[in-house]
Amino acid sequence: MPELPEVEVVRRGLDRWIAHRTIAEAEVLHPRAVRRHIAGADDFAHRLKGHRLDAPHRRGKYLWLPVEDTGTAVLAHLGMSGQLLVKTGDAEPEKHLRIRIRFADSAGTELRFVDQRTFGGLSLHPTGADGLPDVIAHIARDPLDPDFDEDAFHAALRRRRTTLKRALLDQSLISGVGNIYADEALWRSRLHYDRPTTGFTRPRTLELLGHVRDVMNAALTVGGTSFDSLYVNVNGESGYFDRSLDAYGREGEPCRRCGTAIRRRPWMNRSSYFCPRCQRPPRSTA
Repeated sequence: MPELPEVEVVRRGLDRWIAHRTIAEAEVLHPRAVRRHIAGADDFAHRLKGHRLDAPHRRGKYLWLPVEDTGTAVLAHLGMSGQLLVKTGDAEPEKHLRIRIRFADSAGTELRFVDQRTFGGLSLHPTGADGLPDVIAHIARDPLDPDFDEDAFHAALRRRRTTLKRALLDQSLISGVGNIYADEALWRSRLHYDRPTTGFTRPRTLELLGHVRDVMNAALTVGGTSFDSLYVNVNGESGYFDRSLDAYGREGEPCRRCGTAIRRRPWMNRSSYFCPRCQRPPRSTA
């Protein structure tokens, strides 16, 4: 699934091409694409027609477009294969086009939601005083947010009695970090994914957060990580941070630091990639 850098790339594209435009018509072409909008497809389309979209926002992996003067926002769930694309109105419809939003201006472009596997979708939700859609009010700030509380994160690490990778993927502690960037940050930190967090010192926490931010910013500069054509920006272009990965997806390849073969281990229905020499496991899992 897309992580913070991929979602931020999409947010920036929407900010450039879609923000502050008035919706002329919203067309739902597949009911599963709005299944999280409980009132259904017709209600979704009706409540958007004639309204202006404000600048898009993001928290972690979550992206939303506030609907001006309504106290609501369109929340985008990209899922495994969802894409928000800006296309000209006369462009050939995509095979897996699910939602089409046309605008009332003469710019000639429209917003399309394309989803091959139909795990994602768009939905309309009330927003709170902080502007967050109510369904994601529990999501923590992400490490690129200037208001991210490093001290609170450190205290939570020590209090939770968990392990490092579990903590990094816990969206109630820190949002936006998924499997790829957790493995990359842990490799840069020389830390094993199963290391307990209870004895973590504040300097070590700050060092880990620094590596999380560094790897995400590096991915942002090249459009994120795209292993196939599913993760693209609003113009349909793929990112290429996969060429710079040091751990994730490199099983059997030499560690760029010490030359030891990178290993892969099953982990919580996912995989963890690590260097067995640079990232020695704790004694309990060795």
